[in-house]
Amino acid sequence: MTDTGASGRTDWRRFFRLSRLSAVAAVLLCSIILAALAGPILWPHAPNEVNLDEALVAPNISHPFGTDNHGRDVLARTLAGARISLGIGVSATVLSLLLGTALGLAGGFFGRPVDSFAIGLTDITLAFPSLLLAIAVSVVVPPGLMAVFIALSLVGWPTFARLSRSVVLSIRETEYFSAAIAAGCPSLRLMLRHILPNCAPYLIVAASLRLGGFMLGEAALSFLGLGVQPPTASWGSMISHGRDFLHAAPWITIFPGIALALTIISMNILGDSFRDYLDPKMRG
Repeated sequence: MTDTGASGRTDWRRFFRLSRLSAVAAVLLCSIILAALAGPILWPHAPNEVNLDEALVAPNISHPFGTDNHGRDVLARTLAGARISLGIGVSATVLSLLLGTALGLAGGFFGRPVDSFAIGLTDITLAFPSLLLAIAVSVVVPPGLMAVFIALSLVGWPTFARLSRSVVLSIRETEYFSAAIAAGCPSLRLMLRHILPNCAPYLIVAASLRLGGFMLGEAALSFLGLGVQPPTASWGSMISHGRDFLHAAPWITIFPGIALALTIISMNILGDSFRDYLDPKMRG
């Protein structure tokens, strides 16, 4: 599906030459991830360290992002929130990818009645607004990280199921697939060696685009109080907490909001660029 070239380095050069904006997005996203991972080591303030003597302090040298009403450093909490938001987004994406791909491959490969069951379950899930369905799951499961993870995973898998099923149905019409069946290739080998590798590029693109949506969903659930619970920091909970201080201390909401927006924009740009890179019509 992709050009290997002389080396992997050549492929990445072609990928980033397709859009200089994708290179900027990659640098920005890597910087956010590195800051989130190295934050506890490099930054002296703890995210949950309370100091009422420094409550609602405006951004300064000691606290570049200011402090909240409990005197907690907003930069430290933003970095800690990045680890929570990115972790939930990646975990939910991986689980949704596995569930959706398995169901889509089984439905497209085996046909009825497995396909009817897969399509019916997918259509039922898609019939409900994703945010409302996630809220319903979060209400049933006790609020916290596990509730957000389960809610987002149950909401996100139909995208991958429909995509993988459509690719399987197109592959079944090809000559090499018919030849593999005529040669007596086992079903498991057909799925793992002939079908799944052809689905992988499309699934990777869908996952990169869906990752930003999962992070936004986590922020929405935490904003509503159904996700990450205080005092644990996440971007959504920080934005929700800061709305009561928009006039007195807008930095409590602004900085995690900017971090969330830049992360999602970077992921969407990279996902779009990768999709264009894999499209043969865009390679000219």
